[in-house]
Amino acid sequence: MLELVVRSPCQGGPKGTRLGQVVSQGQVIASRGEWKRTGKGVVCVCGVFDLLHPGHIRLLEQARSLGDIVVVALQSDAGVRAAAAFQGDSSGDQTPDNIPRPVTPASERAEILAALAAADYVVEFDEPSPAGFLARLLPDTLVEGAEPGAPAASDSEGEALRRVGCRLVRIPLEPGYSTSRLIQRIAGLGA
Repeated sequence: MLELVVRSPCQGGPKGTRLGQVVSQGQVIASRGEWKRTGKGVVCVCGVFDLLHPGHIRLLEQARSLGDIVVVALQSDAGVRAAAAFQGDSSGDQTPDNIPRPVTPASERAEILAALAAADYVVEFDEPSPAGFLARLLPDTLVEGAEPGAPAASDSEGEALRRVGCRLVRIPLEPGYSTSRLIQRIAGLGA
């Protein structure tokens, strides 16, 4: 007899593993005080995380090794468009094949991220930059993926966080992995 097991997203995985949770900014910020009192190090990783690929997974796994609690700050669909407009791209963030980004809606990206063992909490932010959220969360470590030798994308955010005791860790991007490259591969298949 086939048994159908139905579970809500993020309630638990195989063999009772605990999955992450999609929460509001207020919920994770409210928990921050307790984590600080109990000496738990908080790591924050910010990004779009569209079309999850091995580069994303490896970044999050490395972030996991830097603290006790990993918070993934996920840029919302509106935030991605606002960031593109802020950078002078009036058409919104698009791939070279003019596919609007993000491809995957924020709610789905959040659920996928929360299902990863490396993420404890996933929160969404709408702004072009996570600076406001980071200033309220005050993580112990901010992780960003970066090309070796490239200037930090979040220098001003990083400097403000360093002043309050947060360290900025730049993890080199995995060669050969990017969402844009993945979209180009899919487009090349004629799909």
